[in-house]
Amino acid sequence: MTSSQTSSARALPPLVSVLAGALFGLGLLCSGMVDPAKVLAFLDVLGRWDPRLAGVMAAAVAVAAPAFWWVARRGRALSGAPVELPPTRGLDARLVCGSLLFGAGWGLAGLCPGPALVAAALGSGGALLFVAAMLAGMGLHRLLQGRSGNSLRAVNAP
Repeated sequence: MTSSQTSSARALPPLVSVLAGALFGLGLLCSGMVDPAKVLAFLDVLGRWDPRLAGVMAAAVAVAAPAFWWVARRGRALSGAPVELPPTRGLDARLVCGSLLFGAGWGLAGLCPGPALVAAALGSGGALLFVAAMLAGMGLHRLLQGRSGNSLRAVNAP
């Protein structure tokens, strides 16, 4: 994206971002995604499996898929900024390892980043610890990326 494209795109007011985040957090609360016990019951497919979160995920896909289709077809976000989707790269070691780490963390804690932030904002001690560990992991990743000379931008470049 050139600087002229960036400056010509209208920025959405910060209030829109706050409202979208609040709506997302409310959805996570109403669906039970911030309750680690409920999430772990969903993940326990060989034990006392609780399939209710599958309905939550299906509803989320049903709402998001048409919106993604519309934005991809339109080529611009509501702000007018061009939509730049990352190129499809297929499976590689980074993707597999990252997915395994994400899944292990989700399975151990019953939280993933979005619900953890909502639960932490509500004062959950476990979620606060999870968010602290998540931030530490992000910092470690940034540190290791800097030492190796790689950046996410360089890795994702076509």
